Amino acid sequence: MKLRYFAWVRERIGKPEEDVEIPAGVTTIAELMTWLSGRGEEYAYAFENSKVIRAAIDRSHVKPQAEIAGAREIAFFPPMTGG
Repeated sequence: MKLRYFAWVRERIGKPEEDVEIPAGVTTIAELMTWLSGRGEEYAYAFENSKVIRAAIDRSHVKPQAEIAGAREIAFFPPMTGG
């Protein structure tokens, strides 16, 4: 599965995207963020306040409880404001 990171999520992790094998027990966006947090200091820093991070599955915005089964791409980004 391709994971894409934007803005300060990308800056904290240190890469714009990666392909990962998601463990079988990880089934939702919230669980994915928890799993990612355990992958290293940079991930823990990026997801330290996961409640503010937004996610999209295959370019559609989703809630943390969204199921990730069948997703080709998941993106993580901070809240945005318009102007």
